[in-house]
Amino acid sequence: MQRSGALTLSQAVVPQTTLLTNAMLVLLGSAVVAVCAQITIPMWPVPITGQTFAVLVVATVLGSTRGALALLAYLAEGLAGLPVFAGGNSAWVPNRFGEPYILGSTLGYLVGFVIAAYAVGWLAERRGMDREVWSASLLLLVGNVLLYLPGLIWLQIWLTAHALPTSVWQAGLLPFIPGDLIKLVLAATIVPGAWRFVRARPEGMGDR
Repeated sequence: MQRSGALTLSQAVVPQTTLLTNAMLVLLGSAVVAVCAQITIPMWPVPITGQTFAVLVVATVLGSTRGALALLAYLAEGLAGLPVFAGGNSAWVPNRFGEPYILGSTLGYLVGFVIAAYAVGWLAERRGMDREVWSASLLLLVGNVLLYLPGLIWLQIWLTAHALPTSVWQAGLLPFIPGDLIKLVLAATIVPGAWRFVRARPEGMGDR
């Protein structure tokens, strides 16, 4: 499904894939994001969650196409009424303004998940940027920026529509920086560490 300049971690571990295998990897990726979404520190209007960590790790492991599909599957699960979003919400649970969760303050971030997953996966599979800690850190920083751009744009629109005096930076960026740095360091350590394990295997199924 994704054969280009460099292998992704999933391709190194499962080199021969079928439609069923790809579907299972996509669904597994969506499940990882859903589980990490439940690791939540309640804040309003945007909670702190483990989602960004999961999105970036899933993207580096699966690559651009499967990574983006995993996040689209995650959104589809929420739209289907499953409680996969932060705090066990589905897309249709009303917020304090009576609007469905999917149209609330975090819509831009949900869109950003898909964009970031594709971009991070593309850089991992084309440039192999997930192999070393320094390059993985840069890769995941790019993913964070791409995730926040639509998130903050929509949040500003949402805050204005509800006449809320909160600054978009205070509501959607500044409180998240310390946690995002921790998540970035963890992800930038875990994925290259997994690559070192794959390279050390007797089968030699790591790099090309």
